[in-house]
Amino acid sequence: MSAKRRDKQGRVLRTGESQRKDGLYEYRYTDANKKRRSIYSADLMELRKKEDEIQVMRYEGIDYAGGEITVLQLVERYTSIKRGVRYNTQTGYRFVLEVLKKQVFGQQKIRDIKMSDAKLWVISLFDQGYSYSTIASIRGVVKPAFQMAYTEDIIRRNPFEFRLDIIPNNTQKRVALSEKQQRDYLNFIAQDEHYSKYLDEIIILLGTGMRISEFCGLTMQDLDFERRRIRVDHQLVRTREGKRYIEKTKTECGRRYIPMSDEVYRSFYNILANRKKQKKEIMIDGYAGFVLLDKDGNPKVAMHIPKVVKRLWEKYNEENVIPLPRITPHVFRHTFCTNMANAGMDLKSLQYLMGHSDVSVTLNVYTHNSYEKAEESMAKIVSIGGEMPPAIMKRFG
Repeated sequence: MSAKRRDKQGRVLRTGESQRKDGLYEYRYTDANKKRRSIYSADLMELRKKEDEIQVMRYEGIDYAGGEITVLQLVERYTSIKRGVRYNTQTGYRFVLEVLKKQVFGQQKIRDIKMSDAKLWVISLFDQGYSYSTIASIRGVVKPAFQMAYTEDIIRRNPFEFRLDIIPNNTQKRVALSEKQQRDYLNFIAQDEHYSKYLDEIIILLGTGMRISEFCGLTMQDLDFERRRIRVDHQLVRTREGKRYIEKTKTECGRRYIPMSDEVYRSFYNILANRKKQKKEIMIDGYAGFVLLDKDGNPKVAMHIPKVVKRLWEKYNEENVIPLPRITPHVFRHTFCTNMANAGMDLKSLQYLMGHSDVSVTLNVYTHNSYEKAEESMAKIVSIGGEMPPAIMKRFG
């Protein structure tokens, strides 16, 4: 029986461990791809901590390398290495993982998944009542997870490399409000005893195209009444647990200035004039003096406005013979964009105002993209919905 190898202090060394002449400890092992590797440490105990971590990763890696892990485990692996993603993205990951936990498909080994299996699963999700947009979101996480496995030579091809036209697209198309619909809608709000208090917020959304979270994130320092422009460089978000925090705009292109039309200018003035004085302004991640406050004096978050907009739309259609198409806060943004485009604003300026990272390939023929150009173009455009209804003009004095 051969003598056990020891270090200079007489400690027995494990298989794969050795101590070099300079005193440095080395551990040699074979990774999941059957490549010989080494790690080093001046301290044996520290080396063994690293060894334990490697063993765990190695056993997991062997299953991964052999395609033995399930679809659920693959997506867990993929999402676990995504760092710095937004809260909404993290929420989306959790939703997809919960769906996979309930599905037989999620328990299948990735090595056994064929494209026909993936297609049948997508169809089954639709049959279970999941909407087209929800299925697209699920696929938007599962597909890159399989792509990761394909890139690392774990599987021979990505089974989700197919178009989603195998199920009906039941997504409701966003419809921009016509000029008449805008006038009728705003006039209805202005004359409603309860909802008239939300008129200014809706006029601002219709007249700026801001995203709701951007609107909620505005502070008084973001409003330049002298130059009549709005600075948009952040958004206010709330987690499921109720915590409010500041997040960057959706893309870098989301950092922009938006000109104030006369109606938007007056509406901001009205909101600030009616804003309750706070003994101490609430500060969130270094931001304070939020323009929009709820009844408790807390900064409004995105969830507040959609509820009001939904009830307003329902009430309008209950009381009017000619109904309006479904109205959501994003319809205001879509309507603003359509208004500007129909009035002749060049696409680069419109891209700037909307905060889009890309409008279309045709944008490549345009070269100018700045606040000054957008302000110049917008100044030539008639205010939202054309001439304002008498009830609103009376409100503005």
